Amino acid sequence: MELSMLSSSTVEYLRLGVVYFHLIACCVAIGLVLTSDIAMVKQLLKGDASGHHDDAHMESLQKTVSLALVALWITGIGIIGIDYAGKGMEYFLNPKLQAKIGIVVLLTFNGFLLHSAVLPALKKAGSLLNLSFSLRMLALFSGALSGVSWFYAAMLGVGRPLAWKYSLVELLAAYPVLIVGGFGMMVLLTAWAKSKGTEGRMEQSAWTTRNTALAG
Repeated sequence: MELSMLSSSTVEYLRLGVVYFHLIACCVAIGLVLTSDIAMVKQLLKGDASGHHDDAHMESLQKTVSLALVALWITGIGIIGIDYAGKGMEYFLNPKLQAKIGIVVLLTFNGFLLHSAVLPALKKAGSLLNLSFSLRMLALFSGALSGVSWFYAAMLGVGRPLAWKYSLVELLAAYPVLIVGGFGMMVLLTAWAKSKGTEGRMEQSAWTTRNTALAG
C-alpha cells in the first residue's frame, strides 16, 4: 500500500515537472510569435515597403520557435504517456486531447512551410509588401494559421473544464473561423499598406520633379 502511494506520488510530481516545461515552451513560442506579428503589423501600418528585416533576428526567431515546437512535442508525448499509463486507451477518446493533437500536427506542417518557403522569400524580398501576390497570400495565410493555432492550442491546454464536455466538432468550431478572419484582416491591411506606400512614392516623385524644375 505504502509502495503504491509512493509510486503514485512520484508519477504525480513527474507529470507536474513535464507539464511545467511544456508550459514554458508554449509561452516562449507564443511570446515570439506575438512580438513578431506586432512588429509586422507596425511596419504595415507605416506603409513601409523599404524597411528590411534583420536577417540575424529572423534566423534566431526561426530557430527558437522550432526548438520550442520540438520541446512541445517531447513534453506533450511525455504527458500523454503518463496519463495513458494511468487511464488506459479510454484517455485517447477525450475530444479535447484529439483537438490539441490535431492542431499541433497542423502547426508542425505549417512550420515546415514557413521555414522552407515563406521566410526565405521574405528575407530575399526584404518586406512583406515586396513579395509577389501569390507568395504574399501564402505568407499571410501561413502567418494567420500559425498565430491562431498557437493561441488556440494554448487555450485547449489550460481549458480543463472543456474535457469530455464538448465534442471534437464543437471544440474546433471557432478554429477555422478565426483563421479565415485573421487572414482576411491581414489581406485588407496589406492592401491598404501597399496603396499607402504607392501614394507616398508618387508624392515623393512629384515633389522631386517639382524641385528639379524650380532649380533648373
